[in-house]
Amino acid sequence: MAIARSPTSRRLPVTKVALAGAGVAAAGAGVWLLRVFDPNAPGNPFPPCLFYATTGWHCPGCGMTRCLHALVHGDLGQALAMNPLMLVAILAAPLLVAWRMGWRPRVLQPLARWMSTATFWLGLIALYGIARNLPWAPFSWLAPG
Repeated sequence: MAIARSPTSRRLPVTKVALAGAGVAAAGAGVWLLRVFDPNAPGNPFPPCLFYATTGWHCPGCGMTRCLHALVHGDLGQALAMNPLMLVAILAAPLLVAWRMGWRPRVLQPLARWMSTATFWLGLIALYGIARNLPWAPFSWLAPG
């Protein structure tokens, strides 16, 4: 005899709902800040890149705030000029989240299995950080600006 599941067994834990709500609120606040304030203008509330200020080199995250500002304002070309890796990460994130939640279409399995590892992303970020500081094309195109 099979035991029927009660409706309460399918509910999400309160902590997951609270974390999801906090994430949505934080994302909304970030979008609002990026809509209202221009990170390119003097006196904006966004902190500068400490790595760039200290070393003069572009870190993998340099230009990320300006990239997101351009995306919020619908300027895809400017966003791509500021931080191309950020656009790749934004496009890949929903697919990787869906992959982790169990959606696994056969056509994406080789790529998603490879991209869902921390080793892939750490290696990519390290290589990107080095490549965007090289002074010749096409690597110089990766620097924000």
